[in-house]
Amino acid sequence: MTDRYPLIEFQPQEVIMRFQEQRLQETLKYLGEHSPFYRRMFAENNIDITKIRSIEDLQRVPFTGKRDLQIFNDDFLCVPREKVIDYITTSGTLGDPVILAMTDADLDRLAYNEKISFLCTGAVKSDVVQLMTTIDKRFMAGLAYFLGLRALGAGIIRVGNGIPELQWDTINRIHPNTIMCVPSFILHIIKYAEMHGIDYRSSSVRRVVCIGENLREQDFSLNLLGQRIRDKWDVELYSTYASTEMATTFAECKYGCGGHHHPELIICEVIDMDGNVVVEGGTGELVITTLGVEGMPLLRFRTGDIVRFHYERCRCGRCSMRVSPVVGRANHLLKYKGTTLYPPAIYDVLDNTPFVENYVVEVDSDDNGNDSVLVRIGVTGNYEIKDLKDRFRARIRVTPDIEISHPEEIRRINCPDMSRKPVKFIDKRKKY
Repeated sequence: MTDRYPLIEFQPQEVIMRFQEQRLQETLKYLGEHSPFYRRMFAENNIDITKIRSIEDLQRVPFTGKRDLQIFNDDFLCVPREKVIDYITTSGTLGDPVILAMTDADLDRLAYNEKISFLCTGAVKSDVVQLMTTIDKRFMAGLAYFLGLRALGAGIIRVGNGIPELQWDTINRIHPNTIMCVPSFILHIIKYAEMHGIDYRSSSVRRVVCIGENLREQDFSLNLLGQRIRDKWDVELYSTYASTEMATTFAECKYGCGGHHHPELIICEVIDMDGNVVVEGGTGELVITTLGVEGMPLLRFRTGDIVRFHYERCRCGRCSMRVSPVVGRANHLLKYKGTTLYPPAIYDVLDNTPFVENYVVEVDSDDNGNDSVLVRIGVTGNYEIKDLKDRFRARIRVTPDIEISHPEEIRRINCPDMSRKPVKFIDKRKKY
């Protein structure tokens, strides 16, 4: 590693490939020796892991999914329980949380991942970063950001999510130059500032690192949400993409053209609906294999996120591939009035409609088995439903059903007591 960045990210693709194949063999050997779940998988499928030498050879291995993690959770643990330092949970396919156990080495890996991801966004030791994400409730993200910034040597302010009044009080008292939050929350703190006479444009904040929601279109231009933020507040915007299971972050550099891959931490594939690896540049579901994870490593894990990879060298000098903004979740695909779309396209319209305070999208099946879409919106002040319908038609060509609710009612749906992430999508369709 250089003084700032991992050297492997700047190597040609063929060098990165050989490097990853060596790490893959180490991972397979570790799984064969320590993972009850994967030992059983290898035996049941007559897989000789010594013959899996390349990334392409990985296609001989069956996929792992969230359902596997939930049903066989204990069998994924590769270390004695006394080596587990931190327990984290993520939502599972069957509704109950999935437990992920992390060792001391895994926490070091997590800190390294976030350190180099923050470096990718241009962060330096002298920065002061306000975390508008929770570090409790068995949530990985807030802990990861804290560990990464600590490893970087930057100042950290752990405020947590929500409470615009506390966020601005903290900004005015401690003067962070960077905040980290869900991008739609930026609009809420801007609105609070406008209502209370806070000159947010002259505040100390110069950079916003965003999680959880897209800021960009597939061509990397700002989407409606990103543009609305930029129009209001001239700050540097950076997108990041991560998930609990892969314990790895894809962060944008200053050129904003996709999340950079860290080859020493994760192997990535993109597959189509039939489970076949797509041609280079194709769109499909992201499948990951973690590298260097000690407690609960994952092999060919289906994330459910629809993305595409970009391989051309970035202007920042990195040659590692970049991940596009997430198109949507594989199981959230909607077929509505002859149009196929993912919920983020609906969110983009709602996030850019001034009178929409908050919202939730509910999807169900009608008597003929077709998808029905109801958008429940909380509104403030004057509103014009025709205006919103026109925005939908211009953006996604169809108009969902719209129901007006009080913002507080929608807020209770968005932020249930046991949830760590905003609930914006409710899928009532029958699962077969």
